Amino acid sequence: MSRTTYSFILYLLSPIILLYFCFRALKSPGYLANFRQRFGFVRFRHNQNTIHIHCASVGETRAAIPLIKKIAENYPNHPLLITTTSPTGKNEVLKLINTLDHGDTTHCYLPIDWSGSCKRFITQVKPSISILMETELWPNLLYRLNQRQVPVLLANARLSDSSFNKYNRHPQLSNTIFSSISCICAQYQSDSENFQRLGTSAEKIVLTGSIKFDIELSQKLRQQQNQLKQQWTNHRKSWIAASIHPGEFSAILDAHLQLLNAVPDALLIAVPRHPERFDELKVICKKRAIPFVSRSENKSPTLNDSVLIGDTMGEMLLMCGAADVAFVGGSLIIRGGQNPIELAACGLPVIMGPSDYNFSDITQIMQDTGALERVESASELTVTLAKFLSDNNFLEQKSLYAKQIFENNRGAVDKTLVNIEKLLHS
Repeated sequence: MSRTTYSFILYLLSPIILLYFCFRALKSPGYLANFRQRFGFVRFRHNQNTIHIHCASVGETRAAIPLIKKIAENYPNHPLLITTTSPTGKNEVLKLINTLDHGDTTHCYLPIDWSGSCKRFITQVKPSISILMETELWPNLLYRLNQRQVPVLLANARLSDSSFNKYNRHPQLSNTIFSSISCICAQYQSDSENFQRLGTSAEKIVLTGSIKFDIELSQKLRQQQNQLKQQWTNHRKSWIAASIHPGEFSAILDAHLQLLNAVPDALLIAVPRHPERFDELKVICKKRAIPFVSRSENKSPTLNDSVLIGDTMGEMLLMCGAADVAFVGGSLIIRGGQNPIELAACGLPVIMGPSDYNFSDITQIMQDTGALERVESASELTVTLAKFLSDNNFLEQKSLYAKQIFENNRGAVDKTLVNIEKLLHS
C-alpha cells in the first residue's frame, strides 16, 4: 500500500471517523471540544523555534513528563506545543503545564491524519522540530513534516514483533514512514533490530532505554500517598489491580475472594483501564454481593468493604500509595499487558500475568532483578498475593528490588536530549 492509497482509504472512511468521535462524545463530551483542531485549524501565534511534542493519550503523556520538564528547562526561549489525540491526554497535559516553569507552553489536538489537515497544521505551527512519543507514526503527518524539512525524533521508541509484522505487510507505506524520521531513540536492542529490519538505517537509531525509568515522584505526591494509606488501610494489607480490562474483572475478583481465606481483612483497589468500564465493574460486584466503595464517593473503605473501585481519572499513582503490592492489568488476557514501571516507581513489587508482549523487554528486566513475579492464572495470583501479604520480610525485599531497578536504569531523558539538541542545530 502506498501513501496515496492510504490517504484515499482514509478519506473514504471520513464519515465513519466522524461518527466515531460522535460516539465517543456520548460518554466523553471532550471529544467534540475544539473540534476544528482535528482538521488542522490551530490558533498559534508563533512562527519560529517551536518545539512540537506529541503524546497521544494519558500513558504517553505521563511517560513524557520527565522529558517535557527537561525540554522546558533547557529551552526557555522556545515555545512548546504539546499535542494529544484524546481528552484524557489533554487533561494530563494541562495539569503538567501548570507545573512547568515555562511561560510559553500550549496544548492542542493533533489533526486527523488527512493530508490536507496535516499540511494546514504544520503551516500554522511551523515547528522547528517534531518529537513523537513511542509509536505515534502517522504517514501523512510524517510526509508533510518531511516536505517542510522539519526534523522528526521518535522518543522512547518501541517496536514489538507484532507491530513489526503489521508494518512489514505494507513495505511501501512503511518506507514513507521511516524514511521521514530523522532520529529514533529506541528503548531496547530488540526495538532497534526491528526498526532496522524495516529498513531504517542503523545510523538513525540510538539506544536510550526507557524514559519511564526517569520518573520522579514529587514530595507532595508522596505525602498524599501516605495520607491515603492511613485513611484507607490503617495497617490493613492491600493490593492494587491496575488498568484491568473487562475480560479480567471476574478473575481478579475470584483471586481476591480466595485471598480473603489467607488474609481476611485484605483490601483490593481495582482500577479499570477505561473510564467507560467503571460502572461495569460495579455491576459485577453488586451481582456477586461483594461489598465495595467507589473512589469518586470520596469515602474511606470500612473493614466491611472488601473492594475499593478506582473510578476517577489521573489518580493511579496516588492510589498506588495505599497498596502493598500491584498487579498489572491486560496480562491475564491476551492484551500484552500495561506498563509496570509506574507501579514499581511507587516502591511496589509487581505481579504480572503471561501476556506482556507490549512491554516484554521491561518486564524481563524487572523479572531478572526480582522486582516482578509471574503468574499464569487467577489461582496462581491468589497464591502469590498471599505470599506477599503474609510475609513482611518477603514483601520488604521485593519492594527494595523495585526501588533499585530505577537507580540502575535511569538516563534515557539525558540521552534523548542530546539528540534533540543535535537536530535543532543541524
